[in-house]
Amino acid sequence: MVVCGDDALARRLAAELRSVYGEPVTLVVPPAGRTPGPPVVGRARASALLGRVSAAVNRATGNNGDPEPGLPDRQLEAEELTDEVLAEAGVERAAALALVHDDDETNIRAALAARRLNPRLRLVIRLYNRRLGQYLEDVLDQAAALAVPGSGTGAFDASTTILSDADTAAPALTAAAVAGSSKVVQAEGLLLRAAERPPARTEDPDDDDPALCTLALLTDTATDTEGPGTAVPQLLPDEESVAAARDRGRIVLETVSYSGPAQPVSRSVPLGSLLPARLRWSFVGLVLAVVALAVTAVLTTGEHPLRAVYLTLLDLFSINEPAIGEPTSRQVLQLFSGLVGLLLLPVLLAAVLEVLGTFRSGSVTRRPPRGVSGHVVLLGLGKIGTRVLARLRELDIPVVCVEADPDARGMALARRLRVPVVLGDVTEEGVLEAAKIHRAHSLLALTSVDTTNLEAALYARSVDPRLRVVMRLYDDDFATAVYRTLRAAHPRALTRSRSVSYLAAPAFAGAMMGRQILGAVPVERKVLLIAAVDVAGHLPLEGRTVAEAFRPGAWRVLALDTAARERDGDGPPPARADRAAGLVWDLHPGYVLRAEDRVVLAATGRGLAELLGRRPRRTVPAPGQGG
Repeated sequence: MVVCGDDALARRLAAELRSVYGEPVTLVVPPAGRTPGPPVVGRARASALLGRVSAAVNRATGNNGDPEPGLPDRQLEAEELTDEVLAEAGVERAAALALVHDDDETNIRAALAARRLNPRLRLVIRLYNRRLGQYLEDVLDQAAALAVPGSGTGAFDASTTILSDADTAAPALTAAAVAGSSKVVQAEGLLLRAAERPPARTEDPDDDDPALCTLALLTDTATDTEGPGTAVPQLLPDEESVAAARDRGRIVLETVSYSGPAQPVSRSVPLGSLLPARLRWSFVGLVLAVVALAVTAVLTTGEHPLRAVYLTLLDLFSINEPAIGEPTSRQVLQLFSGLVGLLLLPVLLAAVLEVLGTFRSGSVTRRPPRGVSGHVVLLGLGKIGTRVLARLRELDIPVVCVEADPDARGMALARRLRVPVVLGDVTEEGVLEAAKIHRAHSLLALTSVDTTNLEAALYARSVDPRLRVVMRLYDDDFATAVYRTLRAAHPRALTRSRSVSYLAAPAFAGAMMGRQILGAVPVERKVLLIAAVDVAGHLPLEGRTVAEAFRPGAWRVLALDTAARERDGDGPPPARADRAAGLVWDLHPGYVLRAEDRVVLAATGRGLAELLGRRPRRTVPAPGQGG
């Protein structure tokens, strides 16, 4: 395995391949001192800030980062991924190559060169641009098929997989920030929702429970205990374990079908949002004043009600004749009508300006409403922040964003979704107050600078000690240290420190082993992978029933993908099917998995390594022989 990258994801991926899958790994990184500067500097500053916070609680927390597991077998340093560097890294003899540089262009250039050097190579490419990734995947797969006929038929796997660390981490970050929300994974047009359930309070099972299966049993303290020396969650338990652990929380898998966009984008402006509440009440007051003047005119002058209203409006707009020589009551009413007309002019001007500003709001950022509360404050609209913002709006969760750069990547999405944005540096006085942090439900700090995220989290804690806080930090060791310190300093608050490399590395490692990874579900500080796997060539699956193929703690078959391989003549198996997605859920435990089937399963990293390993692509049994 060859891994090329310039940030923490590359090292984490190499460690995952080495320690979990036992694969020999060559790591290609930039020369020392040439790695991206801002995150490293930000981490150093954040470490110093964290040191000041943790001085009083360091002994209690044991703030020692876990060592990075699994060092690569060989490490090369190169400024650019040229053909010579790729050849020296062994790409011509490698089984898989991961290109995880932060720059899309660098990864694309290296992918084209690697495919030319080794058409049999399996490619895993990190790209943020998903549309470009689809085109590139098709082109590289077609190039492999033309260079080596028969690729992808089982002799070897020369597939290309495009993944985004932002897409992989966004559901986990979103779920950590919102109480009751779910960890969402895309699966063949459906949403797989890993929902957290509290301990069962009754002995009778719920017949209407929409859960497909139980993915994990949480620790006794649910999701609030992480760190060494504590209980660990039980992943993929069997039915007996689930029944025996009714006093423990659990994570179950549910399916949610699309019924259209959760937050439709409309170019029309709602009438209720044209004018703010103060302006509307001003108009109501003026209307009541006009009615009062008209009623008074009817009572004092004996005029017909319609004529009285007409004369009052003429006086209001100063287009009536002066009431000289008329009764005193009429003259007094005309003066009061003129006074109300003077008050009407600034209200009309304010209404015109407000309406023009409302119609212009499609191209400018909105300000947070005065009465907003219970919302999520999202710091940073970069790659990760943009994906998380989209996830939050899909779940109809109110969001207020804070961004220092008016030209940031996610500003266009925020304008299109009409999400309020506060422009300013979050470390400056008053910026978080403008985002209504004191009335917020949670804080998501997702900027690319560790010190900014940590400082914002600490300030939010001073405003509301019980505020839910989720931070994106540069690597997992530092995220673990931050979590332990803040957890000890604020034991009653819910704090989460998440590393994007920690959340994304298992998915990239799984794709390098030749599987289509649909997503990753974090369970406390562990990760479950959702993958689509061909049954052919895998003895633990092929020819076995769904019940026999289930191995507690390792893997579990969730669904059958009928869209990938249609059956000949006998139709789909007995189960509940979603035809739009091509997935058949609730497979009968006695259904026998066939070689032509493709299944969606949940598995741990070690379980997938044991299930699929490297043997199927190393040796291919002759027809009619066992694998």
